[in-house]
Amino acid sequence: MTSMETPVLKIEGIKKRLSNEFSLDVPYLEFKEGNIYGLIGPNGAGKSTLLKILNLLEAPDEGEIFFNGSPVTPSNLVETRKNMGMVMENPYLFHTTVFKNVAAGLKFRSTDKGSWEATAKEALGLVGLDGFESRYAPDLSRGESQRVTIARVLAFKPKILFLDEPFSNIDRKHALILEELIKKINRESATTIVFTTHNLIQATLLSDQIVAMREGRISERGADTETHIY
Repeated sequence: MTSMETPVLKIEGIKKRLSNEFSLDVPYLEFKEGNIYGLIGPNGAGKSTLLKILNLLEAPDEGEIFFNGSPVTPSNLVETRKNMGMVMENPYLFHTTVFKNVAAGLKFRSTDKGSWEATAKEALGLVGLDGFESRYAPDLSRGESQRVTIARVLAFKPKILFLDEPFSNIDRKHALILEELIKKINRESATTIVFTTHNLIQATLLSDQIVAMREGRISERGADTETHIY
C-alpha cells in the first residue's frame, strides 16, 4: 500500500450534533484497504457514533463520505453499504441454530440460497467454530456468540469490517482468541478492520494506525505502531 493509492473509505468535514453539550467534529480521516484501525477513547468520546457514520448507518449533519474515491450519495447509499459489515457491542443472536444465524445475513442480502450452507461453513471455519452449525445459539458463551456474529458478517465478504467494543464483557481467554481472529481475518482476506476499544495496549498490538478520540474530536493519530507507540 502506497500513500498515492485511493483510500477505501474517507470522510471530510464530518459534523454531527448529538446534544447541546456534545457534538462530533472530524475534519478528515481516511482508511486504507487491508489495514487495521483502532479507535480509542473514554466513554462518551464519540467512537460509536463515528463508527455508525462510517458504516453509513447514521447520516452526519455536515460533511462528505467517500468510498473507493467516489462520494456516497442517496442514490448509491444502499449499494455502498453492501460492502460494509458491523458487529455491535452487544450482538444479537436469533433463538435458533448457529447455521440459521449465519445464513440470516445471507438471506438479508438476497444471496442465492443454494450457496448458504457452504458459505456459512466457510465463515464459521474462519472464526474457529467448525462444527457449530447445529448448536443452539442462546447456549453459547459470550465469546462464542461474538464470533458467530462476526461469522454472520464475514459470510457476505465485506470490504470493511466494523467492530464496536468487541472486547467488552468477555474474559481474557476469549479476548485473546478474538485478537488472533482479527489478525487472521485481516491477513487472509485483506479486509479493512476498524474497531473501538478503551484498551490502549490492545489497540497498539492490533492496529496499523490508532485514532484517539476525546469529546467528539480526533486528539491523536498514530501510524506504523510497530515503531511508534502511543
